[in-house]
Amino acid sequence: MNRKTFVQSSLTLLAAAGLPVSVVNAGTQPAETKEKIPPFLKPGDMIGITSPAGFIMREGIIPAATLMQQWGFKIRVGYTIGKRDFTFGGTDAERREDLQQLLDDPAVKAIMCARGGYGSVRIVDGLNWDRFKANPKWLIGFSDITVLHSHINKNLGIATLHSKMCNSFPDVWDTADPLQKDTIESIRKALTGEKMSYTAEAFNQLNKTGTATGALVGGNLKTLETLAGSASDLDTDGKILFVEDTGEYLYSIDRMFWNLKRTGKLDRLAGLIVGGMKIKQDPLDEQFGKNIYDIVLEKTKMYSYPVCFDFPVGHQINNYALRCGMKHQLSVTTAGATLTSL
Repeated sequence: MNRKTFVQSSLTLLAAAGLPVSVVNAGTQPAETKEKIPPFLKPGDMIGITSPAGFIMREGIIPAATLMQQWGFKIRVGYTIGKRDFTFGGTDAERREDLQQLLDDPAVKAIMCARGGYGSVRIVDGLNWDRFKANPKWLIGFSDITVLHSHINKNLGIATLHSKMCNSFPDVWDTADPLQKDTIESIRKALTGEKMSYTAEAFNQLNKTGTATGALVGGNLKTLETLAGSASDLDTDGKILFVEDTGEYLYSIDRMFWNLKRTGKLDRLAGLIVGGMKIKQDPLDEQFGKNIYDIVLEKTKMYSYPVCFDFPVGHQINNYALRCGMKHQLSVTTAGATLTSL
């Protein structure tokens, strides 16, 4: 089936968008002392789809909506899907109100962000988290959505799901790459409460061996850097931190790791996971002289916690779903590195 036919036949599966609601301003809340895990999903539960950052057309979410319906879930399409305000999925007010409505609606058990891009930081301070705090639900996405993961973890202590979004689902499931299908399936497994365990594809001799246990936090490295000192700044003490990035020069990655070090985020980690790092090539006359391994090991050489490179998370096909805010064990040995949910 070609994409045009697929789109036309699938449009009938999409739910009508709800009307916007007014947003009540609220400051950040004090962090919870204990992790709070939203209820895992069961057949018949509803997943809302919204665009808090970049724009996406309605046909762009059809493969994801269709597959999640096949998983047994109902789909509610937010009204920002199909909207566009330059690069954004609607104006700041529209994106904030759409996400607010899904956060507040008790019938919605999970919220999938349609794509990343840029824009979450423009709306996060205007969101009211009271109903979400009282009735937690899974917030799903990565890249720019790191803003929401970090803000929720810091201020509410509620687990979220770092994973691929609607724009990463294959157009035709049956002919999709097996690895792509496996990463998409990891979203379903994570949402339904299955125990998750991932192993880096091959042992990197530059890994620092050891075992760590702690809550898993992290996301896009550049985004974490921009949140430093804000109400969404991530607390990493005693936790397993994972980072990934794309489209950055090595000197920029070095600067980001200096930010992590100088702000104390590397001092008291339980462990560090470095995922996919798609690096821009330096100009021939401006070579940085260090690779990603040099950069990380320079900043962590004084610490004894385990460090794992080349983990399957990030802007790449092997981007598996990770439950942020939940306790995990990281084991890095000479045989490989494994991350397991507890």
